[in-house]
Amino acid sequence: MPIIATNRLCKDYRAFIKRPGMKGSLRSLIKREYTVKRAVRDFNLQVEEGEFVGLIGPNGAGKTTLVKLLTGIIAPTSGEISVMGYYPNKLENAFKSRYAMVMGQKSQLFFELTAMDTFALFKELYRIPKATFDRNVEFFVDLLGVEPLLNAQVRTLSLGERMRLELIVALLHDPRVLFLDEPTIGLDAIAQKQIRAFLRDANRERGTTVLLTSHYMEDIQRLCKRCLVINHGESVFDGETDELFRKYQTSKRITVSFSEGAIEEAPPDCEVISREPGKICVSMRKERAEAVARGFMERGVTDISIEEEDIGNVVERIYGDRGGAQ
Repeated sequence: MPIIATNRLCKDYRAFIKRPGMKGSLRSLIKREYTVKRAVRDFNLQVEEGEFVGLIGPNGAGKTTLVKLLTGIIAPTSGEISVMGYYPNKLENAFKSRYAMVMGQKSQLFFELTAMDTFALFKELYRIPKATFDRNVEFFVDLLGVEPLLNAQVRTLSLGERMRLELIVALLHDPRVLFLDEPTIGLDAIAQKQIRAFLRDANRERGTTVLLTSHYMEDIQRLCKRCLVINHGESVFDGETDELFRKYQTSKRITVSFSEGAIEEAPPDCEVISREPGKICVSMRKERAEAVARGFMERGVTDISIEEEDIGNVVERIYGDRGGAQ
């Protein structure tokens, strides 16, 4: 049985419409008008235990609403939903004690306490046995290298340091499912790399099922074998991450530094990205990259590099394709 399953899941929001001015206010007292927005529509999802699944989509696509449904924060309008065999919105203690959620813009840590004080508080809240607590603290602290931070007030720490401690708090009670909402937002490249490595190890070592929401496609590419693309509350794509990029990453970029006297013109089937004396950067279809590179080499070059298409362009193409594979 999948650890997460939904069938024709829908969530509607009803919003009151008020006409402008005093006349509109009086009218609304007599007859209220509403508009209905479907944030999630007929959403089918199955996630097996131990999977690491990426969830991507533009702002307003329904990602956060879906996560709130799966964690029981809000109730569905219609459809079926099961997480670890529970109906999330019943908010049973047995359910709440078996998942965790980390949001990049909201903190579980108490800023006036030290990290170790917060760990101790969560130990009591989740009734974690001392042996389990000690083992998990040692394992995660060592994995993230945060021992010097444990006895510092949380408010004195940097964003990257706090996010590493947030992840430890979330995993102290050995949750079966971990929901992550933008865990690397605002972090520098080094902190992002550390957190990705930590999440990868936690998934492999502990078998924790992870659902990751992120606008950073590098997070998705490096961590998730499977990903879902959501747009307008619907599933646009559900499959292997490699397959997604094979389908949508259709171009490559070649940057060339020419030898003195070489012809610096771009081939006619290439788009010029940038140009300066002795150097040019062009984009072309993936299947043309080898031939284009060979043509440049025959002219004489001092340096040449071939790169995948910019991820931002890929994301735009994914979101714009409402007819992608389900």
